[in-house]
Amino acid sequence: MSNLAVLHALDSAKTQWYHVTAIVIAGMGFFTDAYDLFCITTISKLLGRLYYYDPVNNPGKPGKLPHNVNNAVVGVALFGTLSGQLVFGWLGDKLGRKKVYGFTLVLMAACAICSGLSFGYSSKAVIGTLCFFRFWLGFGIGGDYPLSATIMSEYANKRTRGAFIAAVFAMQGTGIIFAGLVSMIISKLFLLKYETFAFQDNHVLSTQPQADFMWRIVLMLGALPALLTYYWRMKMPETGRYTALIEGNAKQAAADMGRVLDIDIQEEADKVADFKASNEYSLWSREFFKRHGHHLIGTMSTWFLLDIAFYSQNLTQKDIFPAMNLVHKDYEVSALREVFETSRAMFVVALLGTFPGYWFTVFFIERIGRFIIQLVGFFMMSLFMLIIGLKYEYLKDHNKWFAVLYGLTFFFANFGPNSTTFVLPAELFPTRVRSTCHAISAASGKAGAVIGSFVVATFTLDGDADKIRTAMIIMACTNLLGFFCTFLVTETKGRSLEEISGEDGGNTETIPSSK
Repeated sequence: MSNLAVLHALDSAKTQWYHVTAIVIAGMGFFTDAYDLFCITTISKLLGRLYYYDPVNNPGKPGKLPHNVNNAVVGVALFGTLSGQLVFGWLGDKLGRKKVYGFTLVLMAACAICSGLSFGYSSKAVIGTLCFFRFWLGFGIGGDYPLSATIMSEYANKRTRGAFIAAVFAMQGTGIIFAGLVSMIISKLFLLKYETFAFQDNHVLSTQPQADFMWRIVLMLGALPALLTYYWRMKMPETGRYTALIEGNAKQAAADMGRVLDIDIQEEADKVADFKASNEYSLWSREFFKRHGHHLIGTMSTWFLLDIAFYSQNLTQKDIFPAMNLVHKDYEVSALREVFETSRAMFVVALLGTFPGYWFTVFFIERIGRFIIQLVGFFMMSLFMLIIGLKYEYLKDHNKWFAVLYGLTFFFANFGPNSTTFVLPAELFPTRVRSTCHAISAASGKAGAVIGSFVVATFTLDGDADKIRTAMIIMACTNLLGFFCTFLVTETKGRSLEEISGEDGGNTETIPSSK
């Protein structure tokens, strides 16, 4: 079956201003997502000092969040994200990508503000309120994953589609950098304004009362990029593929895409009807599992295994940095100083290790291909984490080498499976179920993230060397499993979405190793 004129126009279009606009609009959502998810790492120890200091039973140690409370504060947004991915991913296929795209931003902005307004008469009330709003914050963040990926894949041309989707996801790296940078700047401003004491010098005054405003400001600033992007999201038209292949409205699809591409596109109403009729099978049909079942298992398993390690790494930095002497011990500094040092270390690791990896993927994904980047990334992550685990005692005394190896794991996560697991589900599946399949894959990843933050992360909370070593070896093993599960997916480079999914009547399969 020959491709529709509107789809051919999208696949063969030169890179234009509307491509750049779409990347920025979708990317700012991911900037917000990453900032909101990871800024909690910089302030969670401050919450412990403010609300859990026990001068009666444990006067010689700064306040610290109990393990279950720490896991809830850090991980509750991941439960929300998982739920939001499934709900909004399904709605994206049922109602259209655009109709639910703006609501995710509104929800994120509202809950980011409310997270900063988590007041209460007791520590339990404050933390409980914070967890409530961070769950719904995660719910909005979850919707952004399938919708942004699907919209970008359906707007892009086939020559640069992978790079465009990866560029949207790369804004996650920028968001992580800003999570560290904003926390670092605000904590520094508070340090300059208010006198501080190390905990060992003054147990009470080491935690400045004004610090209770500091963490709230950090959380509430997460609403700003979402609010700035909302108008432009609402101006985007529905994707031509959804309008033509799902709604069956050839005239509207040709008009919308003709306007953004600035060309005349033939409507081809009869051919649209034929396309729609030949691709009516549902997600749970035998036909879908025959064509795409192994792809879905591949995208789910690789994303699940990746996020066990990726979120463990990101959310436990605050515990690993002092264990490796990259920041001062908690009793040697004040509460605000601890936030500043943790944020600074997180910022440096993100800037030098995390951020470059995302953009290496953007620049090389159309040259090397998704499959090879994902294989090499999983292998290198496994290798570096295994070295850290086996040589932990040596690296503890030579923390510069630890910083290099730790940074390289972040680099190859992002110049590797953290980017490609986002790209591939947006390309492998038919238009009718593309958003849902991406959502299922992403939700599988968040299930891995929950395991990482609630199970693996508990090994690092006390800074125990043997437990941190065990955590690193566990993560090395999960990455190695991800390496082998990658063989369940296929290369998509240089082909149209309809060719990849078989919607054009062709074969969906290709041999990964041949690419």
